[in-house]
Order: sequence, then C-alpha cells, then structure tokens
Amino acid sequence: MRRSAPGLSDLKQALASDEAVPSPWPHVVVRGELGLARQEWLHTNGAGAFASSTVAAMHTRRYHGLLVAALDPPRGRHVMLSHVDVGVDPNEPGVRRRPKWELGMHQFPSVDPEDTAFYLACFDQDPLPRWTYEVGGGQLEVCLALVRGENAVVLRYRWQGPQSVRLTLRPLLAVRHMHTLLRENGGMSNRVELRVGTAADGATYNEVRVQPNRLLPRLCFRYQGTFVGSPDWWRRFEYLREQERGLDFQEDLWTPGHVDLVAEPGSSSYLVVAVESLPEGEPEALLQAARAAIQAEDPGPSAPVLVRRLSIAAEAFRCDEGANPGVIAGYPWFEVWGRYALIALPGLYLVPGKVDGAIRVLRGLIEQMQGGLAPNRLPDSGGAPEYHAADATLWLFEAARQLVDVVGEEHPFVVEELLPALQSAFEAVLHGTRHDVHLSADGLFAAGRKGEALTWMDAQVRGEPVTPRVGCPVELQALWAKGAETLARIARAAGDDALATRAEAAAQTTRKAFQRRFWCEDTGYPYDVISAEEAGVGAVRDATIRPNALIALAVDPDCFTPDQATALLERVRLELLTPAGVRSLSPADPSYVRWYVGNAEERDKAYHQGAVWPWLLGFYARAARRSSSLGEHVLPLLRRFLASAAGNALALGFVAELCDGEPPHTPRGCVAHAAGVAELLRALLWDLPDGEPSSG
Repeated sequence: MRRSAPGLSDLKQALASDEAVPSPWPHVVVRGELGLARQEWLHTNGAGAFASSTVAAMHTRRYHGLLVAALDPPRGRHVMLSHVDVGVDPNEPGVRRRPKWELGMHQFPSVDPEDTAFYLACFDQDPLPRWTYEVGGGQLEVCLALVRGENAVVLRYRWQGPQSVRLTLRPLLAVRHMHTLLRENGGMSNRVELRVGTAADGATYNEVRVQPNRLLPRLCFRYQGTFVGSPDWWRRFEYLREQERGLDFQEDLWTPGHVDLVAEPGSSSYLVVAVESLPEGEPEALLQAARAAIQAEDPGPSAPVLVRRLSIAAEAFRCDEGANPGVIAGYPWFEVWGRYALIALPGLYLVPGKVDGAIRVLRGLIEQMQGGLAPNRLPDSGGAPEYHAADATLWLFEAARQLVDVVGEEHPFVVEELLPALQSAFEAVLHGTRHDVHLSADGLFAAGRKGEALTWMDAQVRGEPVTPRVGCPVELQALWAKGAETLARIARAAGDDALATRAEAAAQTTRKAFQRRFWCEDTGYPYDVISAEEAGVGAVRDATIRPNALIALAVDPDCFTPDQATALLERVRLELLTPAGVRSLSPADPSYVRWYVGNAEERDKAYHQGAVWPWLLGFYARAARRSSSLGEHVLPLLRRFLASAAGNALALGFVAELCDGEPPHTPRGCVAHAAGVAELLRALLWDLPDGEPSSG
C-alpha cells in the first residue's frame, strides 16, 4: 500500500502540554542570574558544522564552540573558534583602557563564576541564537548564524543606547579536533596577515588571516574597526561537564589579538570567521539566509507547538547541504552512524515529505555496503567505514519499507538501486557473512561471537560487552522477517517472482520459529536472546525483561499472537515505560542501574542497564496504537508521554539521548539525539493523528 506523506499542517489534534508553550522558539529570561543560563543551545549549518554552548556562553564541554567546522563534511569536525569575548566601554575619544563591562563568562580554577558580574538579560533562538545584554544604560544584542553549507560563522553586534560605545572583540581559538583538548605549546604560529578585501558591490572590508596550527586550514576574519595584533595564550579554561564524565577538562586557548570598533545607537557591526576563505555575500545577507533556511522547517501556527519544535529540531541532523549527505546521530559527539541514520530516516525525511533527501541518504549508505552489509559507523576522523553491527543492515530493510510506503514499489530508485542492495543483503545472510551473521537451522537470524556487541545495546567495558547478546536477539528476528517480506513485495512488483517467493518463504520460516521458540511462559514476555541451537551444550534462553521485544512487536506484529502482544505491552507499561522514555532494563532485575552517572566505565555499565531511552517511545506508540486493548483511549496517554519526553531536555528544543532510570529522570548523554527527535515526530504524525494507524 502507498502511504501519502502527511503535511505537517494537517495535524489538528492539539497537545495538552503545548497550551502553556505558545511558541516553538526557545526564550530564556536570565536577568543576570547565571543559574538560569546553564541549559545548552545548538545551531547547525546543514553540512555537519555546528555551534553550541550554554545560554551563558560559558562552555562546559570540550565540544562547545562558536564554529565547530566539518572539514570533510559532514565529518572531520574541529573546534576552530571557541569564543569571541566582548568588552563594552563608553566611547571616549583618545581614551584606551580595559573595557568597563566584560561580557564573557568562563570557568577558571578556584574562581566561582557566580561571583562574576553577569549582564545577560535574555536569550532567544528564533531561529538564530541571540543574546541581549544590559550594560551602560543600553542593550547590546549579539546574534550568531552559521553560513549554510560552509564552515563559517557570522556574528552581529547591534547596540541600542543613548550614545555610542566602543566594543572590543577578542576571538579565542582552539583549532583542534572536537574530541581532543588544546594545551599551550610552542608550535602555534603567531603570524598574522592583514588584508583589504573587496565585496561584490565594490565596497572594501578588513580581513585578518591566521593559521596557528599548520596541520589545519587557516582562519579568516572579516571585521569592521581596527585589529590590534597581540598573539597570546589564555589558560586553564575548565569544562565541568567533562569533569563530571571523569575526563580531562582543562584547556588553553590562543588568540591572535582583538578588534576595536565603535558601535553607534541602532547600528549593526559584524564579525565573520571562516575556515580557509571568507564566504561570498554580505554578512547580513548570510545571516538572513541561515534564518530563512531554519524558519522554512517550521510547519506554522496551525500545527501543535510540539510538532513545530520537533520539526525544527529535525533539521539539525540532516546534512543535505554538503557533497556527502548523511545524518549526524547526535550532538555534540556522535558521528555518522548507519544504524541511527536508518532508524531516524522516516522521522527526519519521510514525515516532512523530504523524499529526495531520504533517497540521497539511502544511496550514500548503499554505496558504502560491503559483502551485503550496510556500514554502521563512518568515523569522524575519516578512514574506512566500520561494519561491526549486525542490525544496521536490518534497519536498512525497515527504512526501505517505510520509503516504499510513501513512494510506491515502482519508483526508479526502489527498482534500480534499493532492490539490488536488499537482495545482496538477503543473499549474504542466507550464505553467511562476517561477524558470523547467518540463519539458524530453523530460520532464525543469528549473529556474533563471544566478545562482540552487534546490536544497539553495544556498550563495552574493557573490551567486553556489558549486554552480551550473541545468538538470536529478539528484535533482529522481527527486522529480518519484515525485511524479507519487504524484499518480496518489491521483487514481486519488479517481476522477479522467484526472488519474491524465496523472500516470502524466509519471512514465514522465521516467524514460525519465532512463535515456537521465543515466548517465555514464566515471564509472559519474549526471551531477549536465545541461542541458534534449540537444545544441547551452549543452548541459551535469556528471559531478561528489556525493550527489544517492544521493538519486535512494533516492527512485525505477525511474530506474535494478539494475546502475546497484549501481555507484552502490559509488561512494558508496568516495568519499562516512564514519562521520559522506555527503560533499557526492568527495575526488578538485579543488574538494574538507577542512575547514568560516574566516570566513563561506570556510565558504560549503566548505558543499557536501566537508562531510559526517549526514541523507544516511538516504537511503544506504534505497537500500542495497533495492539493495545484500550483502543482509541490510549491516544491521549501516548501523546502525554511523547510531550513529556520531548520536554525533558538538555539542549533547548531538542531531545536528549537518554535519561536516568529513576525519577526525576534527569536527561543525560548527548544533548541532541537524532533518533529521539525523529521517532517522537514520526509517532505524533504517523501513529497518533486522527484516522487510521500507520501500516507498521
């Protein structure tokens, strides 16, 4: 069946939680209270580059910066420009002194920033990040915009006051990969090149070029005013989120000097910082283009605010502006992951009707396939793709199914590119492939050897999986059976009846084996993992209560009887479901970990041992809408849970990667998770609006 991609403005069901939030654009009233300015913000350029910090612009992570450039878009991300500190002083001719009002906020050793004067009145992101400071009897508004598709940032300074003021702008540079930290060293080049540039309209502007790290591209600055060269190190910035994670958290930053300029009342001044060369166009035009690109993602006031907010957030993960389109799995540290790109693809692309973008992402992943396997990770530092997950290829089948629901089986991409890719994956599984991916004697999907982590529950400590799932994981059976059915559907439409018959037989064989072997009568819930061998030495039946059976039910309900589906959902509701998402392990299990805190090893131990994952709510909504005995009465409950999870945020307007297993379910992990945003949006628009539920 072909599904029409619903227009976002077609959703008429209002969400109760939205009534108190009249706008999807973040607005934070600070009034000089640093404690009100610790939440994070994120802004992206459509090609992998991003800017991010706290509302106070006081960095707490090594990943924070005003220009984190993607040198190999969307990969190769480096923190190039960390800060631009601003000083404000009365414009007294002939007087040069330290600025009277310093707007920069930093954490240094043994210094409490709460004791530092803080002039921020409010922060807005509508859609560009914008800070309003109250100083000197007036207001200084600072607005930031990343240039679309380019490694460049525009900073606009607009002064409103009774008289002119002098601004001092000091860029602080990190020029290092986003995963590392910079230390003062003698290898930085202090050479500063001053130039006069000519704009397209013939006007001239000032430009500074520096290349402090000879292994990385230069930085170019376009500015108004006077540049004062004074290369120097600023030392011992502390990033407290890194300290909480048990990691190195101190950094030294380098500055080439500062820019002095006079700001007249009602006027705007600009600083443009770019990698390698300045972008074409006037700063204000570049800023407005960035604004327009993000505003275009807003479905408008006719849609519920939560739908608007998630639709705007979805744009941050799509890297369609570069030569190599892809999906960033999460900010600030996640990379391009095949698994999460495919899980998120329906919500990011198909729900808002961006079919061409979805095809480009799928085409890129198909081109990277080897031996019938889809890549799971494209390392940010470059290098060869990694194929260390069995489920990435199965999620390709699931993304393909949802694409076909929208475009139909006869679409040229489906016939000419998708069908051959799915067939190669199908044949590889039948014959066996790397990581010992194969079918068991009774047709179950089996994968892995001891010490491998091949599903989304892939955390390892000292090289060993925390959640070993070698054998036949429950959700992989559903993904394989439904995927084989999808292959059969496309092959049949393309006239390849022989392939279609083989794929249909594989799907039915797996479902029969699943129904015979996976249900655990003792728990009234499916086994999480069983061994490929049904009996004998090494036979395994893991009855741990995890959400993977929920994924299986959402993907392929034909693996379950109606009574089993009802029992499964009831168990999930009682033990796994929370207002923030779905737990990764039942609290009744002795291995349950309540809090996702501590050093890296402690967090990895807790990653899938109780942490709550918001993206799983999408699968709960899909399964509950179709299988719940509550019928239509379940819809208000599902909407409340989706709204609650979306509001439990680390970064303004985004969905966090995970949360603590126990109330208040503090958000943790990466601040913006692609699958979280995508699945909540998909569930709201495809599973929960008025009318028939989605086809699955």
